[in-house]
Amino acid sequence: MFSDRAAIYVAAGRGGDGAVAFRREKFVPRGGPSGGDGGNGGSVVLVADSSLRDLTAIRNNPHLTADDGHGGEGSNRTGSMGVDLIVPVPVGTQVLDEDDTLLVDLARPGATAIIAQGGRGGAGNRRFRTAVRQAPRTAELGGLGEELTLTLQLKLLADAALLGFPNIGKSSLLRRISNARPKVADYPFTTIEPVLGVVDIAVDRQITVLDVPGLLEGASEGHGLGLDFLAHLERARLLLHVIDASLPTEEAVAGFVAIHSELANYQEELSHRPRIIIFNRIDLIAEEDRAACIADLRAGLAALGDAPAMHDMVRDEETGELVLLAISCATGEGVPELVGTLARVVPEPEPEPEAEEQLAQYLVYRPGRAGGGQMRLLRDETGVRIIGSPIEDAVQKATDAEAEQILADYVEERRLLPLMVRAGAKQGIIVKIGDREVPFSV
Repeated sequence: MFSDRAAIYVAAGRGGDGAVAFRREKFVPRGGPSGGDGGNGGSVVLVADSSLRDLTAIRNNPHLTADDGHGGEGSNRTGSMGVDLIVPVPVGTQVLDEDDTLLVDLARPGATAIIAQGGRGGAGNRRFRTAVRQAPRTAELGGLGEELTLTLQLKLLADAALLGFPNIGKSSLLRRISNARPKVADYPFTTIEPVLGVVDIAVDRQITVLDVPGLLEGASEGHGLGLDFLAHLERARLLLHVIDASLPTEEAVAGFVAIHSELANYQEELSHRPRIIIFNRIDLIAEEDRAACIADLRAGLAALGDAPAMHDMVRDEETGELVLLAISCATGEGVPELVGTLARVVPEPEPEPEAEEQLAQYLVYRPGRAGGGQMRLLRDETGVRIIGSPIEDAVQKATDAEAEQILADYVEERRLLPLMVRAGAKQGIIVKIGDREVPFSV
């Protein structure tokens, strides 16, 4: 089953704790502190993979957890870093937060995004040696990795997309011009999931064509399968509007206008995408009557005048006439002309820039966590100490009761309770913040 949306829980690894150790060697009675730093926790990384077609694999395994960093050791040995969790996703995957705000858009093959940053490794006691404190027993706890609940949604990338009402031969057309083999049957909604096909238009050039389920009037309001698949049309550079040649001209024109209205109601920009009309199933019309039927359809469309539905239609560069392609998927009539038109209308892909390493790997819409590197949590023989200018400034000006509440809120907001417990925090422990000592309840 095709999956274009998946809810995931991601947890980056926590950083390893710094070590408290002292150099002990023969003839070196006071070797000094030698506690190594902890290793950074692993991050959760998404990579756009062009070989994947949907999000089924992630939907079946939604819990993504990276490895923790290892703690530091004596002899100044730094703990090993946690291994990043690399998760392949289809090209066109977007990452949304719990408020449906777009965070990352993996819009090209090979694009990468760190969606959960691993915790920083804690400093060992060698980092705290000073001229007046030669044997510190203080070490820093490793930071927690980010834990997030996110949503992945897929918007397929295609050069052209087929659209129209159900049961008008879109899937048959895709089978005829591409390598795709969608299900074909004589009833509406045979296609219930998007299908991508690759069309060979030259020895060294291919284009992708997308087939989505047929649209109904009211699709932009959720009727039929509209809302689920209108989003896939957003990334198509060209829309191929398929019309059934067996319909009366008035009904065909009305359907054309109705589909355009659904596109405009869903997204105004989508209604301005370049479009070509494909007059399908002309084999159902007697050969001597075909020219008249095509002329009637042209006249019906021309009667719309400057209506919004007629804007952005692809026209012949020489004559200025509307490009209208009459085809038959059953006999293959007109199909070569359609492929030739696609080769002419769809622009060739732009060459990759030489300085690829200087480009952003993905589009990111969310800044990093504010103040994440301004806080440190230390432990020593006297207890727990929090170092960070925001909380130090807030506690310095607060009363005792206010300071306790500030500390409690700070711990909850930054999810520091697991670190506090690892540092030995118990009911009523005293936490040092700047010059203040604040009681803390676990």
